[in-house]
Amino acid sequence: MKQQIVFTHKFEQSLSDSIAKCNPDKIFVLADDTTIGMCYNRIKHFECLKKAQPITIPSADVNKNLSSLSCVWKVLQTAKATRHSMLINLGGGMVTDLGGFAAATFKRGINFVNVPTTLLAMVDASVGGKTGINFGGLKNEIGAFAFPKTVIIDTQWLETLDRENLLSGYAEMLKHGLIAEKGALATLLAFDTDTFDLRQLAEMLEESVEIKEKIVEQDPHEKHIRKALNFGHTFGHSFEAWAMMREPILHGYAVAYGFVCELYLSVVKQGFPTDIMRKTVNFIKANYGEFAISCNDYDALIDLMKHDKKNVNSTINFTLLQDLGRVSINQTATEDEIKEALDFLREG
Repeated sequence: MKQQIVFTHKFEQSLSDSIAKCNPDKIFVLADDTTIGMCYNRIKHFECLKKAQPITIPSADVNKNLSSLSCVWKVLQTAKATRHSMLINLGGGMVTDLGGFAAATFKRGINFVNVPTTLLAMVDASVGGKTGINFGGLKNEIGAFAFPKTVIIDTQWLETLDRENLLSGYAEMLKHGLIAEKGALATLLAFDTDTFDLRQLAEMLEESVEIKEKIVEQDPHEKHIRKALNFGHTFGHSFEAWAMMREPILHGYAVAYGFVCELYLSVVKQGFPTDIMRKTVNFIKANYGEFAISCNDYDALIDLMKHDKKNVNSTINFTLLQDLGRVSINQTATEDEIKEALDFLREG
């Protein structure tokens, strides 16, 4: 499935064109209580949005839940939205995930456009058709595959982000570098994350999105090769869910820590080159710091992994690497091996 992804520096024109293609009877703009001020206020005067109705939900991933989803549905229903209406999701991955699911399910599906405003959303969440919410303490437990009519990526939005949020998105770019052919990772590891040159980052971002887009085209519903995009996420999602009950961490940070564990398993079980693993782990530790877990947390983390959507017959499944660009999907590990990987994360 070919996605309509538009990289632009003429945002108003690109948005207007996307709306015109759908010719909606009503337009709604979903934002959270951060992006409503920082982002929506920049564009609400556009001619194409003059009759649009904003919908605001609470920010942060802890609010990617049934309550926020219900709020969106209620606004759409009260405003008499029809199957010919359109929802524009303006924000980070939380907004594009939840908004996409709201659009996919309201009236059995209305058109939606994703306008990612964070690096994480640009490189990952808004692209690929995955939508959903967290439920029962588990990440993205309820959701559906639903592709936006258009994803409009304008890197001007990155100017609103702090270094921590840029690093969160950069983790997914690292993943694309690891699962792509040799060359991409070296550029990513050499990038100066202290200055975050946005012009250089924009070029790297376009290449990163292209890597994901090619994989999604081959396997839109994640039956086979798309599972490559789950590298780092079996551990990462358990870290994120565990932290959500204590002190929440950004998705990209959780996934970066997941890379450390799954690179360790890749070396041990798949023969991944140790030198590349070390370079990547050193980059992660230098930029993302330490993840504060102890051996007393291992059982809780393994229990969270048992709920991962990739599992088959209650067996924890991992995506591991034989080498850069050489992916092994549907791999397993014993609990002892998982604990060894967690030891490696803690002790390096």
